Amino acid sequence: MALDHVNVYALDEGDGWTIVDTGFDTGRTRKIWQSLLEDTLAGRPILRIIGTHHHPDHIGLAGWFMQEHGAQLMMSRTAWLTARMLQLDRQESPTPQAIAFWRHAGMPVELREKRTAERPFNFADMVHPLPPGFIRLVAGQEIHVGGRRWRVEMAHGHAPCHAIFWSLDDDLVIGGDQLLASISPNLGVHPTEPDADPVGEWLESCHRLLELAEDRHLVLPGHKLPFTGLPERLRQLIDNHHGALQRMEIALRKSPRTAVECFDILFKRRIGESEFGLALAEAVAHVNHLRGKDVIHAVGERDGAALWGA
Repeated sequence: MALDHVNVYALDEGDGWTIVDTGFDTGRTRKIWQSLLEDTLAGRPILRIIGTHHHPDHIGLAGWFMQEHGAQLMMSRTAWLTARMLQLDRQESPTPQAIAFWRHAGMPVELREKRTAERPFNFADMVHPLPPGFIRLVAGQEIHVGGRRWRVEMAHGHAPCHAIFWSLDDDLVIGGDQLLASISPNLGVHPTEPDADPVGEWLESCHRLLELAEDRHLVLPGHKLPFTGLPERLRQLIDNHHGALQRMEIALRKSPRTAVECFDILFKRRIGESEFGLALAEAVAHVNHLRGKDVIHAVGERDGAALWGA
């Protein structure tokens, strides 16, 4: 992947550690963890895993730590159910719903035929089996981890019920993928819920978190470097998507387009084949938001792809 890392955090519990997020379940990642466990973490056990959200780069090894260390897993209920469902759902070929979704969004015929013939990505490829049982995190809850009291908040858009942790004893905020310094997380619509509006959920979450954010906060994100200036960063994230939506509305007034034909408007750069799927999911998300606001409408179709006009 172009984003070639995930940040994980170890919180000292004295007799062991709480780990926030884990990385993919791969041989390389396990090897890195074995080195950390023996050296940096001083051979003390992993007592607890906190999953900020259900994506495989964040909970890929949660089941492994539960199996090898007897660690407890803490996540939101929605995140746990989604992760466990996806880990158990193995597909050897794309579903009819996925192929129809690609066509409706305007994926080029050649690429659609290629992907139809390929085995799709499965969560089980990168996520260790998750044993039944977890400890539920809910919004507004206070938890005691690593010698600190943390207030749990939930955000949506990038992932449903994404947990964020605000220290009540100092300036730390564990932001997962909801709070990133220099990139915006993917807001994607997928064949499982083709009419979803993650952009609307994301904007609502950012506005709500803005009420809690202060310049003093040191944010520990899911990718890239820790950062301060959280209020300004949240305003940037909000403005970024409002700008993209405005550009789309202006372009669609001039001429109808498919979701895929909005790539140049949204991303302002060429999208390669390796990132095409995420780009398609995000383009559909922006179409859905404008459609839900009654700003754009379906005005026809081309080769099975919906054409959108303002």
